[in-house]
Amino acid sequence: MAYVVTDACIKCKYTDCVDVCPVDCFHEGPNFLAIDPEECIDCTLCVAECPVNAIYAEDDVPSGQEDFVALNAELSRLWPTITEKKDPLPDHADWAEVEGKLQHLER
Repeated sequence: MAYVVTDACIKCKYTDCVDVCPVDCFHEGPNFLAIDPEECIDCTLCVAECPVNAIYAEDDVPSGQEDFVALNAELSRLWPTITEKKDPLPDHADWAEVEGKLQHLER
């Protein structure tokens, strides 16, 4: 069972999770991170590192966000791997508590 980045990451893009990932399964888009389900080893290290609680086990994705399972798989094939922590997006604090941000996802 892979882990999944969900709605809370959009327009924040904290990368604390990338720093602890032992298999480099995170991929970086313009304003979101995605986990490659083929590379994820289910270690759970990334979950505690996310300051906006955006990462869930595939079976525990919140109701209404199930589409993020397929979205992570799709985007991780398109975007480059990210292996080092970066600063979050400049206006991350404005978006950290906002829900329903899928329409703001930049591909």
